[in-house]
Amino acid sequence: MSLLAGLGLFAFTVVAMEAIAYAIHRWVMHSRLGWVLHESHHRDRKGWFERNDLYAVIFAAPSVLLIYGGMNAGWGDWAIWVGAGVAFYGLVYFGFHDVIVHGRIAHRIVPRSRYFKRIVQAHKMHHAVEGREGAVSFGFIYAPSVDKLKQQLASSQEARIRAPKQGAVDASRAHREPMA
Repeated sequence: MSLLAGLGLFAFTVVAMEAIAYAIHRWVMHSRLGWVLHESHHRDRKGWFERNDLYAVIFAAPSVLLIYGGMNAGWGDWAIWVGAGVAFYGLVYFGFHDVIVHGRIAHRIVPRSRYFKRIVQAHKMHHAVEGREGAVSFGFIYAPSVDKLKQQLASSQEARIRAPKQGAVDASRAHREPMA
């Protein structure tokens, strides 16, 4: 496979992973069965890890299998490029979702672009709902406009909006701004 074809397959895989991640997040993680692990992500975390982190291990398995199969089992270069695309999406997800949005690792990144602000706000709106029903914005690198998401929340019969926490501080800025 040529380098250009490989890079194209890699890029296609990264984009396709957004659709796959959306579907898994919406219809698996927020299902009764998937909620067993994912619920921990919608609650206050106690300690470094949460049950939801097991999804990272589950989703890494196809990437590892594809890369291994492409390198050692004769599956072909396509498997390496697809496996690398899945892994890259996972890295982007971790950096954006766990580090920037949820502040699991201290950083100094402040969303400034309209796109970046919209993605962060959309994910925070996803977490504004109490429980698994009525949530909005299941993607990670694409989100509808914040106005559209507000309309969806307002018109939802299932959404129970979470009460604000006392003295809550945006997790992405918590390490720089002292709580009052």
